[in-house]
Amino acid sequence: MTTQTTHAPHGSGPVETIPKRWSRCKGPECLISYLAWIIVFSVVVFSIEYLNIPLERLFGMFGRMGEVLADRYYPADIDYIMDRDYLGYVIETIQMAYLGALFGLLITVPLAWFAAYNMTPSRRLVYPVARTFSMSCRAVHETIWTILFVSILGFGMLPGVLALTLFSVGFAAKLFAEEIEAIDMGPVEAMRATGANLFQVMVFGVFPQVRVAFTGIAIYTWDVAFRAATVVGFFGAGGMGWYLKRNVMQIETERVAAIILSIIVLVLISEILSAWARNAVMKMK
Repeated sequence: MTTQTTHAPHGSGPVETIPKRWSRCKGPECLISYLAWIIVFSVVVFSIEYLNIPLERLFGMFGRMGEVLADRYYPADIDYIMDRDYLGYVIETIQMAYLGALFGLLITVPLAWFAAYNMTPSRRLVYPVARTFSMSCRAVHETIWTILFVSILGFGMLPGVLALTLFSVGFAAKLFAEEIEAIDMGPVEAMRATGANLFQVMVFGVFPQVRVAFTGIAIYTWDVAFRAATVVGFFGAGGMGWYLKRNVMQIETERVAAIILSIIVLVLISEILSAWARNAVMKMK
């Protein structure tokens, strides 16, 4: 048992000591808690049995993994990724991620406005349509979008940019809309009372309240778009992923290891830059 001392206003000294008592939960709360844990454990056990997952293989997995890496993927062919052609594909991947994130964010800003319940022009028509569109973009994986656009437009960077655009819309639209729904409606109502139009309300009433949050979400969107850009090329959208697929198909394991290492390094650099930018944005508050 611990005690907590409360003070009177203006620091006039302690007034009352309130004991804090700690005890186990009793009654229905404990029953519900134990029941929830039992259900979770039962579902896990049932899923393992139903899917026939051989857990005994986990004990020897790391040994076999080490043998495979040592025999096939070591040493990595670093000279291969230093080639000018490969570095050109790295630049293409960065450009593809940049364009996909940029176009996605440009679409997301008005979409989030329509999908925010407190600011949408029509709660019966525009709101559900905007929510459905953003949810549809989020529900489909970026690789599926890539396969779809490649089948329609052919191989190249355009399907990758379009796939990353829809990926960015699905990722950022929900976050943007939730930030708009959390704003203080006082300034907005005051501007509406003075006769401000929709654009003026957005620029002067809403944007100042969500500016920092939007900037942080935009940076994070670029971060995840770059990670996705290294993968979509594997499905025909060009960039580093195309190089990776070609060497996987040719069983050039040392080159595959070098490409994977280059992807890891680039993602780490992107993560460091994104973290620095997010910290700079947080200081703007």
